[in-house]
Amino acid sequence: MACRPGFFLPVRVLSRLFCRLFLEKLIAAHGAGQLKFFGDHAALADAPAFAAYLAPLRRAEWVVYAKRPFGGPQAVLAYLSRYTHRVAIANGRLIACDRSRVTFRWKDYRAKGRDRQKLMTLAAAEFIRRFLIHVLPQCFHRIRHYGLLARGTRPDNIARARELLAVANPERQPTAVAADQTKPNCPCCGGRMVIIEVFERGTTPWHRPTGPTTVIRIDTS
Repeated sequence: MACRPGFFLPVRVLSRLFCRLFLEKLIAAHGAGQLKFFGDHAALADAPAFAAYLAPLRRAEWVVYAKRPFGGPQAVLAYLSRYTHRVAIANGRLIACDRSRVTFRWKDYRAKGRDRQKLMTLAAAEFIRRFLIHVLPQCFHRIRHYGLLARGTRPDNIARARELLAVANPERQPTAVAADQTKPNCPCCGGRMVIIEVFERGTTPWHRPTGPTTVIRIDTS
């Protein structure tokens, strides 16, 4: 199937290829018992019913879009980074707030020109309700992205890549300092501080600090 000169791939070919591969993997997961159905979709646990449910998807034209990024890989990472550490609304859009109301800026895509930017004021409870709609339940991924380095399959994919490349797995070097004399003293009590984690510059630590401990003072005078 022909396409425009300089185009990366024919869109229809890419669409049908992705459709076939996606549905094949979905049917394989169903046959292996990896899919669970509840409520109104409980009947899809039956193989013929599941096949009939997928039949219209084979005739549909899947929307697949692929092109070279404008600014290279760094631009893609910069684009994704704006969504990984922000939920629902940026701080710059918050205009004012008090104990009862929140005012923020929103964009009306039906309007044109400067009238697109508008202000909205909501009751604090309603603003919190709308904000929490964007908070995903536990174990859900915020980024609609998958690939060789996706978090769920990254260890297996890296191990498989090293196996195919005949590269030995590097042994993890201990990062904690073994010598006890290198541990710093607590500035409050003077005791030895316990190292709970050592991480490299620029990385995010796994440990999260707990809340402050309440100190109970007893007056014995």
